[in-house]
Amino acid sequence: MRLGDWVSEMEVELLQGTLDEEVDEVVYDSRKARPGAVFVCMRGANVDSHKFVPDVVRLGARVIVAEHALEVPDGVTVLKVPDGRAALSLLSAARFGYPMRKMTTIGVTGTKGKTTTTYMIRTILEACGQKTGLIGTNGISIGDEHFPTANTTPESYILQEYAAKMAAAGCRYLVMEVSSQSYKMRRVTGIHYNYGIFLNISNDHIGPNEHKDFAEYIGFKKMLLQNADLCLVNRDDPHYSEIIDGAKAKVMTFGIERLSDFNAVNIGYLNKPDFVGIDFTMDYQKGEEPCSEEYRVSVPGLFNVSNALAAAAVCSFFGLPKEKAAHALEHLKVDGRMEIAYKSPKFTVIVDYAHNAVSMETLLRTLRDYKPRRLVVVFGCGGNRARDRRFSMGEIGGRLADLCVITEDNSRYENPEDILGDIKVGLRKGHGVYVEIPDRRKAIRWAIGNAEQGDIIAIIGKGHEDYQEVRGERHHFLDREEVDKAVEELREKGRLD
Repeated sequence: MRLGDWVSEMEVELLQGTLDEEVDEVVYDSRKARPGAVFVCMRGANVDSHKFVPDVVRLGARVIVAEHALEVPDGVTVLKVPDGRAALSLLSAARFGYPMRKMTTIGVTGTKGKTTTTYMIRTILEACGQKTGLIGTNGISIGDEHFPTANTTPESYILQEYAAKMAAAGCRYLVMEVSSQSYKMRRVTGIHYNYGIFLNISNDHIGPNEHKDFAEYIGFKKMLLQNADLCLVNRDDPHYSEIIDGAKAKVMTFGIERLSDFNAVNIGYLNKPDFVGIDFTMDYQKGEEPCSEEYRVSVPGLFNVSNALAAAAVCSFFGLPKEKAAHALEHLKVDGRMEIAYKSPKFTVIVDYAHNAVSMETLLRTLRDYKPRRLVVVFGCGGNRARDRRFSMGEIGGRLADLCVITEDNSRYENPEDILGDIKVGLRKGHGVYVEIPDRRKAIRWAIGNAEQGDIIAIIGKGHEDYQEVRGERHHFLDREEVDKAVEELREKGRLD
């Protein structure tokens, strides 16, 4: 390809060289530089890759994209851009032939529920015969293939690389979690979505390594409404007016409490021996015609009514068979998100990713709606994170659970006992009853082994994660697997039917 073709949609200043340079790759790791590659310089929190330009030139790269002028030999092309990260996103899209433009794209943002909602949409689409790509916290999926990722929204080059694989594999739709960090770090610069969904926003992800305050957080979140044709926004969210202020997308609404374009009514909580979940009716207008569709969803909770409503609403634009869409949600399974890990007439075990105060409180209040005899929660807190999270999660567990089993959760480089000590401060403030079992495997076995008739046991904090991080090393550990092992041991001992 010709460099000029790749930068035709970018704001660039040619400082040296020619736009006729032949190029075939984009790199942002200096060690991968080679002839034919465009090297993009970026300023990071710890490293400014402009300083690696001499190494890049020695490796044969002849095109440098930088944020300021550089001293390089003759024959090397230098392009100046306002922002290196944004340039990487735009160049990556061009390098892979703008693959997202070849599919119907759906971007989903929100403090809570992104993963569940994207899975709901994908499940509906694929049940209706529409091959769909998925990008999010649980990784990247292309049909039956799955690829792990490090971030909710991966680096821009990786996004475009996998989008190209999706398009090549025949995917008609791409469903993607869009985090506020992805906008802040320019990973999604230049991406325009056919449809956007704004689920909710609450006071979270604020700190030294995330957002400086709530104003910055919501500012990046609402950028989805600047980069979509149509955006469905939760009318029930207290920040609704601020979310839609300045939106360029056409805004439509969904809601439970407030009159919206798509409303959930006749909501029911289902807790049967063979099924735990929710049902509701979606009321909306299709042109001049009023429509009602009934859904049963195999994940518990009022907030999952909102998630399912958003998923069903966006899919209503695609002319899909209603019966297949309803069947898909009834048989939905999302790893680590209100996942029913075990269900019997005696007790239920749920695995969920809730790892902060907001999500923990929402989860426990939701489970209370199912009228358990006891609500038992197994949880810890991650090390090398804000201590306030430990105090608040302890207090919420103390107030809302009948019994807390506190244990380890990715202690990283901290002493687990110190983390548990902070949790206990919160538990005492919330007047909670608790058992302390630092070994997470033993804690899960204890909770299941001591289950009583009518219990709901929630094992939270790790969800889909398949590792336990201790002193910087990751060891395989998956809550759902530990539940299976604990149940099997009880069966072998004759303590379960």
